[in-house]
Amino acid sequence: MQREVALVTGASSGIGKQIAKNLKRNGFNVYGLARRVDQMNELDDLGINTMYLDVADEESVDQAVKQIAAQTDGHIDVLVNNAGYGSFGAVEEVPLEEGEYQFKVNVFGTMKMIQAVLPYMREQHQGRIINISSVDGKVSHLLGSWYVGSKFAIEGISDSLRLELNPFGIDVIVIEPGAVESDWAAIAMDKLIDSSANGPYAGLAQQSANFMEISAKFASKPRVIARLVDLAAISKRPKTRYTAGSGHQAIALRKILPDRTFDALMNAMYRYVTKTANRKIAENR
Repeated sequence: MQREVALVTGASSGIGKQIAKNLKRNGFNVYGLARRVDQMNELDDLGINTMYLDVADEESVDQAVKQIAAQTDGHIDVLVNNAGYGSFGAVEEVPLEEGEYQFKVNVFGTMKMIQAVLPYMREQHQGRIINISSVDGKVSHLLGSWYVGSKFAIEGISDSLRLELNPFGIDVIVIEPGAVESDWAAIAMDKLIDSSANGPYAGLAQQSANFMEISAKFASKPRVIARLVDLAAISKRPKTRYTAGSGHQAIALRKILPDRTFDALMNAMYRYVTKTANRKIAENR
């Protein structure tokens, strides 16, 4: 009996690597896909198939999916769209090309992967598409307009796809991680500093950076999110959304508080974090 086939993008580190490991342990024939193939040797050792993939390159996506389909007799059961990164900074100061690339990776890369696997899933009349969104797909983040916008887009796209693909027996599930241990925060902070650490938004950039730094200290392990993907991939009737990770409770607050009240709460939190950070700096001098 052929094992179910699972594709995981962004599998070279963090959440993606742990998702690939978990799915392998649960009996899937896993393909770990990423640009940094040199960082997937551990997955190779576990018997996970690894392959180069750049989700921002349409030809790369087509080649990878066709190669996998050739190896699995056209059988693809689960797609985990995990590849992505965070581009932070004031909208006024982030170059439009950077904003476009943020969407090219986080949104269009996800959509291209979905387009590539759908013919195989439709032929089987079954499949699971699991999109890794974020708490930031429901909750705003200071100086995170491009990243937050990309994750809000994934949320809406997933809701529409769920209706669109239901007649073909294909489920669409969203995973909304809070803060999780990974390279994400460091990359996002670098982007933030490069674009907005100097100039009119410097104070806000410092608040946002302080918040990222504090959040990283309380970040959950990648396995917390990987376990949600297990549920999404294996459950007979999966939920439409799963949420976990440090800070995910903000989604519940967002649902019940009016916009201006929630904005005030967020602003107060950013100011408090920065005040605390500045006090600690002064104490250590």
